[in-house]
Amino acid sequence: MKVNCRYKISIVNCQLSIIIIATAMMISCSWGNYYVVDFDKLPEAADNTMFRVLSQHQTDLSTGVPNNCYMPDGIPLNEWQDVTNDSTPRPQRTSGVSGAGFAQAVLDQINGRSVIEISGTYQSIDVNYNLITLSGKVLLPADGKFDRYILVSHYTIGSNREAPSNAFPLEGMLCSMGYAVICPDYIGYGVTADKIHPYLVMELTAVNVVDMYLAVKKYFDYVGLKPKYDDIYLMGYSQGGATTMAVEYMIESFYNEYIYEDDPIKIRRVFAGGGPYDVKATYDRFVSTNCADYPVAVPLVLQGMIAGNGLDLQMGSIMQPWLCDKMDEWINSKKFTTAELNELIGTKQTDKMLTPTGMNVLSPEVSELYKAMVENSVISYAWEPQAPVYILHSMDDETVTYLNAINAKQRWSNANIQYNFGHYGGHVKTCLRFILTVKTLLDQDQKEEKANYLN
Repeated sequence: MKVNCRYKISIVNCQLSIIIIATAMMISCSWGNYYVVDFDKLPEAADNTMFRVLSQHQTDLSTGVPNNCYMPDGIPLNEWQDVTNDSTPRPQRTSGVSGAGFAQAVLDQINGRSVIEISGTYQSIDVNYNLITLSGKVLLPADGKFDRYILVSHYTIGSNREAPSNAFPLEGMLCSMGYAVICPDYIGYGVTADKIHPYLVMELTAVNVVDMYLAVKKYFDYVGLKPKYDDIYLMGYSQGGATTMAVEYMIESFYNEYIYEDDPIKIRRVFAGGGPYDVKATYDRFVSTNCADYPVAVPLVLQGMIAGNGLDLQMGSIMQPWLCDKMDEWINSKKFTTAELNELIGTKQTDKMLTPTGMNVLSPEVSELYKAMVENSVISYAWEPQAPVYILHSMDDETVTYLNAINAKQRWSNANIQYNFGHYGGHVKTCLRFILTVKTLLDQDQKEEKANYLN
């Protein structure tokens, strides 16, 4: 991390950490350490460092996840079905293992019940370290009782309708197990949909994610909603997998060291799946194979590195003119899901998307890109994860090359990390496995806690 970046973020977050001392409000009658909450009457936040509720509603998960739940390929969950070969998953009319069927199986195991979805805003910083209002969603059991927070970093999305504040996050199923699930939108989605999303700009996105947790926690403490335990889980898949590791880094190396050293944020465990932990290796794969099975990732990575890092580079020198001309209409409009964007781009051949300069890894332009890519690769940080981590990656992943997982394992060889690498099929199918595995690991944690309590 650049020193000036750290100090700028520190100053801003110290400002955000000023809390108006207020008496915690009991909204209704108390029950143990919790409150029976009337969610239609949640009060306004006491100050602008807290989460501000914009809308809320109750969702019944007993009949399945809502129709506005998307898979990581931008296809609505209830339309997604697995295919029997190794090609990219697409909607099918034929029989198969559907995403909806899988989700229902998970919900059946955790006794899917009603949850409260609360969309709102909070304060964080933008690419220039200025204060910005961002948005996201919190999901919690309908009775307001929860064991812990799960802070989720979401996977790559294309349309604003996929943003957590506007959709049902796939990870929200875990709410039925007794957790409050926090899902930030990121810059470029939700209330900031008119802005460019700084794709894979890791430290900034991690700060945005942590700031939502802090704002939600302050607000829930204020209204009398408190978890049973004071440590949290971190979770994310795909873009969210790398972001989740960056979130752990920011908490352990920045927030706890510079802002909350007297009352550190406690991480119980981290779950990361299918993440681009090495952005440079991901770009190299595009070039060396002349193939991008997830085509939209190519313009997203380039724009993220150039716009998100303030590089003095022109997109047109690296990306083909026909694609440059469509950036605002297709990608920055936030009208299209990633599945729709991949169809619009219409090719997986990298040299049809990149110029000869962009395909030349020795060109000055790509060399400048590489500097930003390394800076935004979480494995390049001078840091070893301190909290226990679980990392899953399919060796068949066609979207985020398995090399990311190999490099992560080599880099963090001395950390407390459980790796699960195997032939699990494509990127989207493995996302379903990831969520089911997280559910299983959470089950184990709950059983161990119960056993320890009884003993």
